[in-house]
Order: sequence, then structure tokens, then C-alpha cells
Amino acid sequence: MKLLTATNLTQGYRDNDFAWCVEGELVHIGVICDRDAGDPDGGCGCARAFAGLNSHRATTTAMVREVPGFTEADYVEAIRSSLEQQGYDGSHAEHEAAGLRTLVRDWPVGAIVERRLNEIVVRQVLQP
Repeated sequence: MKLLTATNLTQGYRDNDFAWCVEGELVHIGVICDRDAGDPDGGCGCARAFAGLNSHRATTTAMVREVPGFTEADYVEAIRSSLEQQGYDGSHAEHEAAGLRTLVRDWPVGAIVERRLNEIVVRQVLQP
């Protein structure tokens, strides 16, 4: 299954890149705070970041990786569990997992992506 994961690769492409997640951990698209609403280069950084499902930390770069043996049910549970650990409602985990699977569906394994508010674009594709 192709999934979005944290990566340190291409860090530094932008001056305000950061990588506080664990390399390879699953990430999702977190909420944007009022401080960064409308400005992906705002001081908080949430408008340009992906959120780690396990570390609950953030990174500005994510990579599409093939995660063998990981099922759709595993993915939903990982998202639900992460949301609930942080005090959020996990009941939308299935919807979020479907949206993330759709997002990466047409990107190749090795694609490194960045976030700019609600736009996620490929920064670079690593050759296998």
C-alpha cells in the first residue's frame, strides 16, 4: 500500500523547512491554526507541515513509500488512534485515510511532496 511518510530528504529546499518527525513514520495533513491561516510561511509552520501519526511532531517534507503488509484497516486505525491520542475526534479516520490514499494514488513511490496551505505538490521524485 502506498502511504505518505515523513522524510528528511530535500530538507533545506526552502529556508523555513523543518523535520521533527521520525524518518519514515506515517503522516497526515494536520489542521492550520489561526496564526498561519492564509500564510504557508507563517511563524507557526502548520500551514506548510505534515503531522506525524506516532510522534505527533511535524515535518515540511513527506515521501510516498510502499508499506508492505499494511492494510486499509491498519491505516484507518493508525489515523484514528493518533487523533484520539491528541484529543481529537477519531470518528472521521476512515474518511481521512481514503482521502490520503487518493492523494498519493497517482504519485510514484519516491515522490517527495511539500505542503503550501491546502495544496500538496511534488517537490522531487527519487528514482528507485
